[in-house]
Amino acid sequence: MTDPAQQPSPPLVWQKDRPTPRRQAPSVERIVQRALAIADAEGLPALSMRRIATDLRSGTASLYRYVTSRDELLDLMVDAAQGETDPPALTGDWRTDLTGIAADARATLLRHPWLGSELTGRPALGANSLRRYDLALAAASSLTADITFASHAVDAVTAYVFGTVAQELAELRAQQRTGLTEDEWRAGVGPYIRQVIDSGDYPQFARRVRDAEDLTPEEQFAFGLACVLDGIAARAPGTARSDPA
Repeated sequence: MTDPAQQPSPPLVWQKDRPTPRRQAPSVERIVQRALAIADAEGLPALSMRRIATDLRSGTASLYRYVTSRDELLDLMVDAAQGETDPPALTGDWRTDLTGIAADARATLLRHPWLGSELTGRPALGANSLRRYDLALAAASSLTADITFASHAVDAVTAYVFGTVAQELAELRAQQRTGLTEDEWRAGVGPYIRQVIDSGDYPQFARRVRDAEDLTPEEQFAFGLACVLDGIAARAPGTARSDPA
């Protein structure tokens, strides 16, 4: 009897041979592109093989001949989103290159509001995702030959991008939910904020409201990213502040 532990694993989505679509049947590319359009406009809860089949005027069962499950479809969608645009070319300057890669990643996540949760929840192993990760590692390797440090640096930049984009998307969802722009919301809470400031109980918050400059999302992103890159530079192997541990 064959040991179940030695049974060959089923092929990953990236290893499968796709059957040639029958005449007038939707191709895998059409299925994925329609899925992207639905998810971008309505969110992942609206996505189903039945919905895609309806939009493409096809039978649901016929779609399963080419994409066998919703999870497989999500893997294909993630990689298609990662391959929509060419990544920035490397210049050889690690800071310039990681800045460009971070900005490009931010733009992709904002185009596809559902993508961030999928990328943080599962490893992205498609060709486009791997190409972008390899490029980021190459950029960080211009700072150090230590691949462990380079990978941690890329992870730190990626975490920052995901966090800031999540905040931006939360603001957009709040606008959609309430129907109020940020300026309109501020006008609505203005009287309460004035009461809070006049109370004198929160002096630093009062300074923030009265004196701090409000940055655009792009300016906030650039500021935070510069801080992350400053920290990476300070901790790079061979620098005075690097931690041997």
